[in-house]
Amino acid sequence: MSNELNALLGKGSEFNGKLNFEGSVRIDGRFSGEIFSDGTLIIGEGAIVTAEINVATVAVYGEVTGNITATDGVELHAPASLRGNITSPALHIDKGVFFDGACQMTTPQERPAPPALPHRAAQRPLSPAQPLPPAAPTSMPVSQPVRNTGVFTVDGARTTGELTHKF
Repeated sequence: MSNELNALLGKGSEFNGKLNFEGSVRIDGRFSGEIFSDGTLIIGEGAIVTAEINVATVAVYGEVTGNITATDGVELHAPASLRGNITSPALHIDKGVFFDGACQMTTPQERPAPPALPHRAAQRPLSPAQPLPPAAPTSMPVSQPVRNTGVFTVDGARTTGELTHKF
């Protein structure tokens, strides 16, 4: 994320409508409506946003009600609160974040599926005492995910599978 802001909706400000921007914008006040950009949106701590958000990257520290679609990634940092669905190729959720919604992992470009698990491994479910299999090397392509599945980063740990929890 770029540290240079193109615009700021400061604390105590309120805006209703449609926001289109280039570069980076930070919202610390209240916003309701729609947000579109190929840039970065930062929703500061204390901000209250009720909007459909469609941007490249979004970092949320405040409160959001509405769906987020991001072409690059979504970051939810404590004490963020999100009530809505996420569609993004990358998701980071800090400990202490409230998330009530569904997540659909996407890819920026169509990528081939990774090799299938060996037959014997596919038959043997993991028990709670067994560790997860090692993550694929970073040089391997990411699979075409199915709704609510993919690779998630939650509190610094890499997890693969379904995201069905309410945080």
